[in-house]
Amino acid sequence: MYKRIVLKLSGETLAPIGDEKGVYSPDRVNEAARMLIKVASTGAQLCVILGGGNIWRGRFTDEMDATVADNMGMLATILNALCCAEAVNRLGGKAKVFTAQEMTRFADLYTKERADAALNEGYIVFAAGGTGNPFFTTDTGAALRAAELKADVVFKGTGAEGIYDKDPNKYPDAKMYKDITYKEAIDKRLGVMDTSAFVLCMDRKVPAIRVFKMDDLNNIYLAATGADLGTVAHL
Repeated sequence: MYKRIVLKLSGETLAPIGDEKGVYSPDRVNEAARMLIKVASTGAQLCVILGGGNIWRGRFTDEMDATVADNMGMLATILNALCCAEAVNRLGGKAKVFTAQEMTRFADLYTKERADAALNEGYIVFAAGGTGNPFFTTDTGAALRAAELKADVVFKGTGAEGIYDKDPNKYPDAKMYKDITYKEAIDKRLGVMDTSAFVLCMDRKVPAIRVFKMDDLNNIYLAATGADLGTVAHL
């Protein structure tokens, strides 16, 4: 059993399945919220990092300023956090949203101390707005929050079963690792997470990243309660 989990979910988790233009599916939002409540009911403290890909996928032209595009992406993650936290609270759980940028009309400004206190009080914490800076993805944001909050593990959801030596969607002979060190993942340039996320976890001694398929959201609960899913990257 893990005491404190940082969970990285894609924004597409909240979107209609198979609808590239859909932003939110009420059923998917509620399903995600119920699963987070279920995980929290085990006693695990849960910090959720949502991507923003259901709303914003980055620059639509090379001429667009990259900083502006990344700022828009960070705002998309905040919208997703507000959406999912509302569902958690509405369905009987306890959730708080913190943002890396000052926008106290909508949520509290993230600090390690505030997030740590909320986790200890039993809230599901949504750490939104990425790292607060452009050019860093939500993968790196998840690694950063895990290091700050001394999480036991980062859960990273993908469309594949785990970490492979090459893209399993392109190469039928791709082989999945069950266990790999951060250094090996960095040296092999495995693309399941940003290299900066692996480096941060290695340098700050985050114990593990578990990468597994999250098409079935119940896999989050299974992993939280000890199931040997996917791949574990570690020190």
